[in-house]
Amino acid sequence: MRTEKGIMNEQNPNDEISLKELLEKTKEWYAYLLSQWKIIVLAGVMGAVLGLAYSFTKKPIYTATLTFALEDEKGSGGGLGSLASSFGIDLGGGGGSIFTGSNLTELFKSRTMVEQTLMTPVTVNGKVISLAEMYIQNNKWREKWSDNPKFKNIQFLPGTKRKYFTRVHDSILGVIYQDLSKTSLSVAQKDKKIAIISMDVSSNDELFSLRFCEALARQVGKFYVDTKSKKARMNMEILEHQVDSIRAELNGAITGVAVANDNTFNLNPALNVRRTPSARRQVDVQANTAILTELVKQAELAKVTLRKETPLIQVIDRPILPLKVEKWGKVMGVLIGTILMFFFTVFYLIIRRFLKGIHG
Repeated sequence: MRTEKGIMNEQNPNDEISLKELLEKTKEWYAYLLSQWKIIVLAGVMGAVLGLAYSFTKKPIYTATLTFALEDEKGSGGGLGSLASSFGIDLGGGGGSIFTGSNLTELFKSRTMVEQTLMTPVTVNGKVISLAEMYIQNNKWREKWSDNPKFKNIQFLPGTKRKYFTRVHDSILGVIYQDLSKTSLSVAQKDKKIAIISMDVSSNDELFSLRFCEALARQVGKFYVDTKSKKARMNMEILEHQVDSIRAELNGAITGVAVANDNTFNLNPALNVRRTPSARRQVDVQANTAILTELVKQAELAKVTLRKETPLIQVIDRPILPLKVEKWGKVMGVLIGTILMFFFTVFYLIIRRFLKGIHG
């Protein structure tokens, strides 16, 4: 029987041979690559030239940054709310928390907000166009569409409502939205404990980055404020309509009392039944006066509640020209081009020799 020591003695030579073969293979590959140094150096030079050329053709990226804070004063259950509830009316409890934290940041990236922003009018070279048209011109899409009748006459006029868009309009806006949301638009809350949101818009056109950033902030801000205060605003509008209706009824009742009094002037005291219309009108005046008084109180309370429920969006920093620019430097282009071509060439040479070894 073989002892354990004997088995180990038999395995050690095999291990030494395997390690020796590995070292020999490494030296062999090193010698092979060293023999191909001319090809590797030439490829590195070509990579440097290509990287340098790319640095000249690569357009700079301009980034517009806007930061703002939210102040959302929510109405409490007591105070004005309790007083209004005693009159049997709900003054509104705010827009809830549907647009807080990450939900609010995603609102900036929604297709509805981006498309409405793209319809914002801007002045370019003395001509008023939409941001969508500005984006199309910057990317030279019109030149590509010149021979395509399907896209040739497509226009994005400022302020156009979505219901007037055709399927072609939708497809173009979809492509613009995908590009902006994935590569150009970034919205983040710096700290969950701090209600400060930062928005970055990057593009190859400095003015487009600036104008789209500001327009998107205005569009989302308006939508956010309208949504958060929608319930309180609806209640206020209903109350104002009721106040106008009761006031009209009261004015009519006062006029009716005057007419009835005129009809009973110098009336025979024995004919009291003729005084009935005047008495009825007096009751209407008193009832409408009491109702109008309460409704006016409720309408004023609703106005106060609307002011409390309307959030404040305070812009902290606006993008200012010149914007932050990122350029592909010449040194960086040469360095990256050289490194990439070096690795690609070495990889190609290894694969080529390996395949030759298999076939021959």
